[in-house]
Amino acid sequence: QVQVVESGGGLVQPGGSLTLSCAASGSIFSIYAMGWYRQTPGKQRELVAGVTSGGNTHYADSVKGRFTISLDSAKSTVYLQMDSLSPEDTAVYYCQVAAMPPGSAAPPDDYWGQGTQVTVSS
Repeated sequence: QVQVVESGGGLVQPGGSLTLSCAASGSIFSIYAMGWYRQTPGKQRELVAGVTSGGNTHYADSVKGRFTISLDSAKSTVYLQMDSLSPEDTAVYYCQVAAMPPGSAAPPDDYWGQGTQVTVSS
C-alpha cells in the first residue's frame, strides 16, 4: 500500500506563486509516474501536470508556461511550482501516484492524496 500526502496549498493573490508538494511512502514500491489533478465543484477532476520516472512531463494547455512539475525520485516526492496564478486556478489539487512492486510486469496501481485547497483571490 502506498500513502500519498500533499502539502503547500493556501490563499494567494492573483499573479502570485505557490508550490505544492506530494510525498509517497509505504511498502516497497516503484514509481511509474506522479501527477497533479484539480477539481472544482460541479466539474470533473482534470489533469494539470504529470511526470514519469524517466523525467517526461506533460501539462494541460491552461497551465503551460506557468506551472512546472518536477520529481525527486530519491524522496518519492513530486512538486508543482505554480506561477502567475489566476482565480481560474482556484481548485482542490490532488496528487496521483502510479506505482507498482519493484520488477513487476503488471500495470501500475493509482494512489490518491486527500487533496489540498488552492484559492487565488484578492
